[in-house]
Amino acid sequence: MLSRRFSDCPPRGIAIPQLFRLIVAALVAGGCASGPMENAATPSSGGRASSAEVPPRVQMLYEQAVTAMASGDADEAELQFRTFLLQNPGYPGAHVNLAILLAGKGEDESAGEHLRTALSLDPEHAAALNQLGMLERRNGRFLEAESAYMKAVTASPDYALAHYNLGILNELYLQRLDTALEHFERYLEYGGEDEQVTKWVADLKRRIDTFERTANVTE
Repeated sequence: MLSRRFSDCPPRGIAIPQLFRLIVAALVAGGCASGPMENAATPSSGGRASSAEVPPRVQMLYEQAVTAMASGDADEAELQFRTFLLQNPGYPGAHVNLAILLAGKGEDESAGEHLRTALSLDPEHAAALNQLGMLERRNGRFLEAESAYMKAVTASPDYALAHYNLGILNELYLQRLDTALEHFERYLEYGGEDEQVTKWVADLKRRIDTFERTANVTE
């Protein structure tokens, strides 16, 4: 059996520039728009707003925090996101990114609080739901993780990372090979080329075919 990634990091097939764009997109209410300021939630509410309602100063502060996060400076990124949220508490994406940083330090309870805040601002925030699924999976709550991931792909059907995580969850933890295959294929469809996941798909197809042929023989 091919090895699988157990970390909560994005799959290897996502390059750093693409990861940077994904993190920036977390400012967006849905977490998957084409640019960081489209459909952003306003600081005063969890509703949708046009890009004209997002002050340039807010965009600048957010992008500074994202730059620190993308460069791997977790301490500086955490400081900047905390500062950002003191001034602009109504942006769910900032809560999501702070939750990612806190979870990376093992502070799962604090991470969960920020994810719940993000979801109170926007219950269909796909990035928040995906991160919540990661947190639940890491703590052994597999069905709760599945629920969070499924809400993420329901809110944003082309959200590649949630499909990737559903593939991992269904293959390794829930032992649902058909479902794992479906989500890995969706990940490839929406996430682009990924040689490792392509190998996993081929391996899953072989294992499913072997299982079905063995079942037919025993019948």
